[in-house]
Amino acid sequence: MVLVPWDRRYSVGVAVLDDQHRILVGILNDFHAAMISGRGESSAGPLLCRLQEHVSKHFPAEEKLMESAKFPGLAKHREYHRNLCEKVEEFVARHKKGDHGMYISLLYFLREWQKQHLLLHDREYIPYMAEAGIS
Repeated sequence: MVLVPWDRRYSVGVAVLDDQHRILVGILNDFHAAMISGRGESSAGPLLCRLQEHVSKHFPAEEKLMESAKFPGLAKHREYHRNLCEKVEEFVARHKKGDHGMYISLLYFLREWQKQHLLLHDREYIPYMAEAGIS
């Protein structure tokens, strides 16, 4: 069962970023599927690792394109990215301590963050990318 199906509303019109965003949505859905099947505890560590690896590549790539497009909200957007990385680190620490109660919080956080980030924050740079011819 998919928690957040990919929707064209999430598209930012830049193929590489859309592909990376699909991976983020996929990580969320994989974790949701693991939770439903009773594998949340065994899946949380590897999925958190995948999430950390992915955002460590995605965020700099997205920020570089925003810089190329002269997006004036880059500093604010970088702050959103930093906040997510810090929150993921908190979840990693909780997982390592054996805090099994964090799995529902992690799932909720990821779902809300992705909805907010993909449907609000990332929408802000779309016109700048289009004007710069970045697709």
